[in-house]
Amino acid sequence: MKMVAGSTTKQISGSAEVSVKASSISEQPPRFLISDLCALLEGYLDPDDVKSIYLAYLFSASAHEGQVRKSGEPYIYHPISVAKVLAEMHMDAETIQAAMLHDVIEDTKTAKEQINIEFGDDVAELVDGVSKLTHLEFESKLEAQAENFRKMMLAMVKDVRVIIIKLADRLHNMRTLDVMRLDKRKRIARETLDIYAPIALRLGMHGIRVELEELCFKTIWPKRYEVLKDVIRRTNINRDALLKEVEKNISERLGNAKIANRIHGREKNIYSIYRKMKDKRLQFSEVYDVFAFRIIVDTVDTCYRVLGVIHNLYKPVPGKFKDYIAIPKKNAYQSLHTILFGPKGMPIEVQIRSEEMDQVAQSGIAAHWLYKDKKAVDNHAAPHVRTREWLNTVSEMQNRSGSSLEFLESVKVDLYRDEIYVFTPRGDIMELPISSTTIDFAYAVHTDIGNSCVAAKINRRLEPLSTALQNGQTVEIITSPSGRPNPAWLNFIVTAKARSNIRSYLKNMQSSEALELGQRLLNKALRAYDKSWQDISRREQVNLLKDLQLESEEQLFHEIGLGNRMAPFVAKHVESLRGSWIKLRRKSESKNPLAIRGTEGMVVSFGKCCYPIPGDAIIGIMTAGKGLVVHHIKCENTKRKTTSRDKWIHVYWANQINNEFTAEISIRTANEPGVLAVVASTISDAGSNIENIVFDEKLGSTTMITVLLTVEDRVHLARIMRSIRNIPQIYKVKRLQ
Repeated sequence: MKMVAGSTTKQISGSAEVSVKASSISEQPPRFLISDLCALLEGYLDPDDVKSIYLAYLFSASAHEGQVRKSGEPYIYHPISVAKVLAEMHMDAETIQAAMLHDVIEDTKTAKEQINIEFGDDVAELVDGVSKLTHLEFESKLEAQAENFRKMMLAMVKDVRVIIIKLADRLHNMRTLDVMRLDKRKRIARETLDIYAPIALRLGMHGIRVELEELCFKTIWPKRYEVLKDVIRRTNINRDALLKEVEKNISERLGNAKIANRIHGREKNIYSIYRKMKDKRLQFSEVYDVFAFRIIVDTVDTCYRVLGVIHNLYKPVPGKFKDYIAIPKKNAYQSLHTILFGPKGMPIEVQIRSEEMDQVAQSGIAAHWLYKDKKAVDNHAAPHVRTREWLNTVSEMQNRSGSSLEFLESVKVDLYRDEIYVFTPRGDIMELPISSTTIDFAYAVHTDIGNSCVAAKINRRLEPLSTALQNGQTVEIITSPSGRPNPAWLNFIVTAKARSNIRSYLKNMQSSEALELGQRLLNKALRAYDKSWQDISRREQVNLLKDLQLESEEQLFHEIGLGNRMAPFVAKHVESLRGSWIKLRRKSESKNPLAIRGTEGMVVSFGKCCYPIPGDAIIGIMTAGKGLVVHHIKCENTKRKTTSRDKWIHVYWANQINNEFTAEISIRTANEPGVLAVVASTISDAGSNIENIVFDEKLGSTTMITVLLTVEDRVHLARIMRSIRNIPQIYKVKRLQ
């Protein structure tokens, strides 16, 4: 293969020439050319691989002939630049071929089959995967973003190299964003900051992530960027001499210890400083890790030796040491971090890692292709192993998400959280986002554990399921065959896996319960005609479903159970069908009320306006999407619904009810210390549990307290209220409805 550096005409093994007119680039600054890319590739790829990439360049240049970017330069420079980003990470030949071809399906008449013939199945699949990540027409920009995000994540699950190419593509687009309109620049930058930068972080691709964040920050908040950049520049001038002194002292001390090393200083990127100042409400002077030194050594053992040497040289800041070697980050990042009191008290961060850790820290998952033949990274902490675990979780979230927007929400939650580390009873380490609860832990262990969780122990002590976990705690989950997810869990869980699994379980549970309730309601309505659903012939059932534009009787029951269709209307529709149903005498519906057992599940709920309990006279109101809502017959809300009596369902309490219900009482008490404790103890002794307490008002020497508590029925509630009245400091107790 023969190439001439800087030439605009390339030849290889008799292939057709591809030319770029000199006039189109004469006024542009020097560009990275295909000859430069090949020279870079020859540093780590075989000659045959470099040749295959050059052939992909010829193919792409021919396909994009005559196309130009908004900057006016020939389009081919874009795929070359994307390929350069990947080559700098030492990606494999197939990935770089796909990068060179990534726009030919979308922007030219080239078909996937043609790429398949020329470059093979793997390259064609990668190009097709990247090409599918383009915008379609949706009702809203948010929906479009969510659907494209879903497609991107699914393509990534299939082959992670798709997203690596997409990240390189987005990086070059951000580098050349200035030619766009201001509004479009900001929209692209916001999307990049919200989605692409967090994905790069999750994949451990630090170099790409930092540059994306920097470019986005500069585009979205240019004034803040310039102010912070100027402050850092002025600070560097003042601290330059001190930093050189620190670097010299560290080098001398490590040399005396005969530890081979590479040391270089680094400055925290501007966006990271800005985000830290904003999130933690810090002044610039309070950000400790603006300046840092990175020490690269040969082995893990040497890392810890260096740590001892450094701590003997400068005193460490208490509580500012992190060991990411023993416990790697979820993106496989490994390093020792310590913050020291430098000269004149200047805080300095020092990062200590091995050569391989440094490569992984910069390239993340991309380092897998650099080290893919080495056994050193074939362990649980390796980037490709951690990425595969995460992608499996993403795939599970996709399967359980009801829509693209829900999926986007779930994955964003997973991407943006920092992590804590807790232990199982057997000593295994579990990584969870900050503020995770015992429910999040349970689902992290296994979906079935989360679904059957009933209690939890933290450091061998029983704690509420909503308890937020802290670093280093040992968590034990107690399960029960009768346990099942509670909708209230959605109010305090934080992990995407827990949220998607709970939502999926509740949807399935609601669906099955809606089917059962819908069938009961329809049969109840049909009893007014001395019939049941089973009495209707199959032909009449089919005609009914066709008239109602439903596909199955299960869908009919589901619609009725959720309140989307009224059972009496469906029964009336049945009456109009031909056959044996022509002459039917409708009975009074009130003679066939529906029994409420309290165990119907999510499709039967109890009004929070009146809190009905067994023993109360009740009425049911069908509400679209919620099913049957039970109210006290004298509830104010039922009085307001007099115009919707067609949605009323006559209901009554079943004879056998083994369940707890919520009631609300108000207590007028003396404003004295210890009264609340006595009231709480009395309620507990009466076999009830307090769900919530609100202090409504203080009037002189008295206080009004509203208590939400659990009861079995009216008799149980009366016994509790009687016990409270017997407390000397209580003036008045009444039930609120």
